Amino acid sequence: MDLSAKKTENIDPYIYHRFLDEAGDTAFFGKGKINIIGNEGVSKSFILGMVKFKKSLSEIRQQITDLHKTIADDPYFKEVPSIQKKIKQGGFYFHAKDDPPEVRKTFFDFIQKVDCSFEVIVGRKIPLIFRQKHHEKDSEFYADLLGHLLKNKLCTGDKLVLNIAVRGATTRNAVLQMALDKATHRFTKNHPGKNVETKIVFNIQNHTTEPLLNIADYFCWSVQRLFERGETRYYDFLKEKISLVIDLYDSERWKSSKNYYGPKRPLTAENKISPPLH
Repeated sequence: MDLSAKKTENIDPYIYHRFLDEAGDTAFFGKGKINIIGNEGVSKSFILGMVKFKKSLSEIRQQITDLHKTIADDPYFKEVPSIQKKIKQGGFYFHAKDDPPEVRKTFFDFIQKVDCSFEVIVGRKIPLIFRQKHHEKDSEFYADLLGHLLKNKLCTGDKLVLNIAVRGATTRNAVLQMALDKATHRFTKNHPGKNVETKIVFNIQNHTTEPLLNIADYFCWSVQRLFERGETRYYDFLKEKISLVIDLYDSERWKSSKNYYGPKRPLTAENKISPPLH
């Protein structure tokens, strides 16, 4: 029997489960290798975040499912295309980018009451880094961010189940293993002599079947709005639950880890990203 499984079989799943989603896109270039970052429909960053819940997952999951039904059955939303489209495609779920303001407010209020915390890695889309570090591959860009998100989670022991929102080719097993290899390398480099004690298990999920991912989506979207538009109100509403934000490629603030943020040193509108140079 897997020893890690034996250790966790009598532990509440919220202890060792995490829920990950992303915001933004990984598009850098258009036809002719023209820089399209910041153009209409193209984000200036790609964001990957992880939620840790501190109470029964089944209880929170059921509460979200009940909210799904409330929204789907509400005649006020009968003519809202984004809601009706989801219902026809398998059922309504919360997705901040698509949800109308009234629905967003409902779910933001719900998240505010949930006992959870959120960590996020922000990857500014810088063409030079994408070329030299990621070899112009989306998979390497994604793996780099995920590797940084995991590097400090490898010494807790037992098992850590990462429930990750499916994202095409970037959530294939090979890419996730690449991210874990990067995390392991960074961990051993930063902690000489320490062994990796945590077994990481990847579990690819879909928002329609795993409601807890809806919360990860809203957290990611809130941080993205600040970096993309300088819009702080969504982040400010949840910031006490956002334990860590790493603006990974903000080299101007690397000294003294000024690119790290949290409740005591929150993000502000000044963190808005300017369009990168070509």
